[in-house]
Amino acid sequence: MVCVFCGGKAEEKEVTFSYEEGDKYILVEHVPARVCANCGEKTYSPEVADELRKFAKAKCRPIRVLSVPVFDYGDRV
Repeated sequence: MVCVFCGGKAEEKEVTFSYEEGDKYILVEHVPARVCANCGEKTYSPEVADELRKFAKAKCRPIRVLSVPVFDYGDRV
């Protein structure tokens, strides 16, 4: 399959999908995607995209919750 962005070769892989909206962050592991070997762009089938929207709208229960340290680049010493 060819990447729609750069024309590189896209391969089927499992990826981790991340989503951010305001203060809400989610990660979805083991998502099937086509990943370009050249530019790294990920594309999802319509069916997978529909399922990812359900996660983004919190219609599913997470399997675990992570604690993530947050830094402010502007406060660096």
